[in-house]
Amino acid sequence: MRVLVTGGAGFIGSNLVDRLVRDGHEVTVLDDLSSGGNRNPEARLHVMDVRDPAIGPVIEGLRPEVVCHLAAQISVRRSVADPALDARLNVEGTVNVLEAARRAGARKVVYASSVAVYGRPRVIPVPADAATDPRSPYAASKLSGEIYLSAYLGLHGLEYTTLVLSNVYGPRQSPEGEAGVVSIFTDALLSGRRTVVYGDGSQTRDYVFVDDVVDGFARACGPEGNGRRFNLGTGVQTTDRRLHTLVAAAAGAPDEPAFEPPRLGDLPAMAVDPAPAFEGLGWRPAHDLAAGLKATVAWATSA
Repeated sequence: MRVLVTGGAGFIGSNLVDRLVRDGHEVTVLDDLSSGGNRNPEARLHVMDVRDPAIGPVIEGLRPEVVCHLAAQISVRRSVADPALDARLNVEGTVNVLEAARRAGARKVVYASSVAVYGRPRVIPVPADAATDPRSPYAASKLSGEIYLSAYLGLHGLEYTTLVLSNVYGPRQSPEGEAGVVSIFTDALLSGRRTVVYGDGSQTRDYVFVDDVVDGFARACGPEGNGRRFNLGTGVQTTDRRLHTLVAAAAGAPDEPAFEPPRLGDLPAMAVDPAPAFEGLGWRPAHDLAAGLKATVAWATSA
């Protein structure tokens, strides 16, 4: 199968590219290399911005059967500071990709969405059919992509599957910028630097290992899950304080974080219900948190 991965040099995208190559697919990466430089030599690379109108002829020439669309501006804070830039990257960029996929005769687009589209959850774990309530320009832009997918299915028959990602962690995640707390804790603990837990440490998140997320994308490239949204998470809430303990144990470092006041706007709790993906995609997370953290720390130690 011919698969195009936008954002395929980034954290999740590069892991997905490796999986697709191992599975024997013909893989092309489209990435502007602004926040990732991971390269699989067996995948063709086009260094381009998804906003560039020139991606149309490139994608049409590639004739991908499936497009995995992961390229995005992912910083909530940056989206608040510059919502127009966020919209250009995440809305205009997504429309560019969809239009190019349509013209190229692609069968399907697999889209990376975010738990941010749910806003402040009323029920935890959050079901995939929960009402959306975006509370940042970033969340609004990701939800906009979902709406465009539905429009392109209705207008042009371009199939899609939306995958809502909870807190993804694992090898290749950078501790810089708006990084995941796992990579931040790992980098600091391995370097002997101070770590910080905000509030009293009771805030919870749903941590899912990157290989499990990649497996969900690989499965969604087939006919399963057409026209549906699935949550990729574990459904398990882990507190910030417990996470620090687990990362410290994996890193062989002291479990002695500093505590600072809670950050404005942080949700007190989040976890998603992945059960529909069990049947709809045949997907289940295979890594528990301790095993995933061990693999993450091992990679960070050798990187």
